[in-house]
Amino acid sequence: MPSSSFLSFLTFFSFLISLSSSLNSDGLSLLALKAAIETDPSHLLASWSDSDSTPCHWPGILCTRDRVTHLSLTNKGLTGYIPSELGLLDSLQRLSLAFNNFSKPIPVHLYNATNLIFLDLSHNSLSGPVSDQIGELRNLRHLDLSSNSLNGSLPKRLTELTELVGTLNLSFNQFSGEVPPSFGNLPLIVNLDVRHNNLTGKIPQVGSLLNQGPTAFSGNPSLCGFPLQTLCPEAQNPNVIPENPQNPKSLNGNFQGYGGGRATRGSGAAATVAVVSSIFAVMGVVSLTVWWFRRKAEVGKRDEGKSGKGSPEDNSEGYLEGQDGKFVVIDEGMNLELEDLLRASAYVVGKSRSGIVYKVVAGRGSGAAASIVAVRRLNDGDATLTFKDFEYEMESISRVHHPNILRLRAHYYASDEKLVVTDFINNGSLHSALHGGGPSSSLSPLPWSARLKIAQGAARGLAYIHEFGARKYVHGNVKSTKILLDDDLEPYVSGFGLARLSQGTSKKLSSSQNMITTSIMGPSMTTPSAMYLAPEVREFGGKYTQKCDVYSFGIVLLELLSGRLPNAGSETDGEKGLECFVRKAFQEERPLTEIIDPALVPEIYAKKQVVSTFHIALNCTELDPELRPRMRSVSENLDRIKFQ
Repeated sequence: MPSSSFLSFLTFFSFLISLSSSLNSDGLSLLALKAAIETDPSHLLASWSDSDSTPCHWPGILCTRDRVTHLSLTNKGLTGYIPSELGLLDSLQRLSLAFNNFSKPIPVHLYNATNLIFLDLSHNSLSGPVSDQIGELRNLRHLDLSSNSLNGSLPKRLTELTELVGTLNLSFNQFSGEVPPSFGNLPLIVNLDVRHNNLTGKIPQVGSLLNQGPTAFSGNPSLCGFPLQTLCPEAQNPNVIPENPQNPKSLNGNFQGYGGGRATRGSGAAATVAVVSSIFAVMGVVSLTVWWFRRKAEVGKRDEGKSGKGSPEDNSEGYLEGQDGKFVVIDEGMNLELEDLLRASAYVVGKSRSGIVYKVVAGRGSGAAASIVAVRRLNDGDATLTFKDFEYEMESISRVHHPNILRLRAHYYASDEKLVVTDFINNGSLHSALHGGGPSSSLSPLPWSARLKIAQGAARGLAYIHEFGARKYVHGNVKSTKILLDDDLEPYVSGFGLARLSQGTSKKLSSSQNMITTSIMGPSMTTPSAMYLAPEVREFGGKYTQKCDVYSFGIVLLELLSGRLPNAGSETDGEKGLECFVRKAFQEERPLTEIIDPALVPEIYAKKQVVSTFHIALNCTELDPELRPRMRSVSENLDRIKFQ
């Protein structure tokens, strides 16, 4: 822990200043930051004054109960250093100083701000080692220290940050030494990024490190071992048999091929499952040529179909079926087959309880343009899920076509392997755009026009799902991570129909008599994901209906408007979360600046539109499901809000 004498000095120093100033202690700590900044080209901090009684109306500041909870000065061209006094902000939850030019080491006393849940200091000129005291930030969910000049060894106590989600980004620095084996204790859902450092030695083959791909470790010339293609010195000894997962011989030692003189008919599907499992479960991120071909009979059947001798059904179904697996291509124009997936380069882009998502770059032949798709490898939540049930779900999903719904392209089923292939949307999710941790986190804060566009598009997609045909379809897992954004920030609702496949229930995703009934009770009802669930499901394990989707979408709207995570209520709200915080704030007629994302504060002209959207969100999150509007009404109300 930092020395108590130094902290006492800081507190006493603040007390002395407060004797001649009306500004509260949080404001005085922020003035220390202002004094540490040498260059402020936009004069953003000019209004930070000790003549104020509170800093809560200052640009970049958000408060709850007159305590500073958010400090965001992203991409302001600031030059200076980070003062130790920021560690005195004991209510601070979100600190973002990214894309500036802060230098000098990160002060160890910053880690006294133990209520931090979001810390982004990326794209600065920070130097020196990162103290192990960072392990004191036990509530931290997002950490990005990338693109600085930080050095020394990787802090071992980072593994104590058990609440982390998304990407732990330490890339583009000067960290040296070995990757600590304790990093294998990082949660499975955390993506580690230590690219372009000076790390050395062998990557430990333990825990969650086995789930990371080579892109997580690239740019470290002296680093070796799986998943990199650089062998460690002992593995290069020809007298030693290497345990190399990337060795095609080790993959195919007992493999019966699909073609050529080495093949044995009838065993192709089992080998397909083994290879798919090896690539997606063990290797995670691979660039690998799998040396196998189709069975001669299947090749002959395909050729026969092309010559017109086969039945029409043989050509139109577009699937590869073997002893234990079936690969179905929904979109014939995609020209993608199972071999293409096996030959492809794949990169882990996301993890969740439902499975791991890969970006797969596949192509048919050297002269053809590459196809980029997303492949989700489903967790085996229901070992008894039959092919008939799986195919029913896939057929239901594939029929729902809308510009704002992620399109299903193909799927694969085997008894121990289930893959879902969709379009790849390359700009990350709404969650990463708001909170960081993905491709869209490098964007500037979303302006109001983009947020309104995202809300309107996502609402149209969900409304279409609810009203498709006569069946009462539900999404079942609406949250900001399921709303993907393309380069134009057009939203795509993803994950439709997949929640049921990973929940161990045999009920279909829709029914003409009863809507989906499912118990989605997780181990912790205070996690951000749990707070998207409607109270009738979260607290009582009741039926999941379309009105539950409406509630979840309302939470997404509140998240989009406030920039806060769903479980980020005020201090007095305890575990009640964002919905209770916003509803109470409106009942008490608090200033809008206390509720909305600080990035929206300058857009005063949009105040009426923002308030209207808040009211729509609060209607969606009524405790009584009967009081919630239909998704179609939500969409129409959002469309009536026109950006000026």
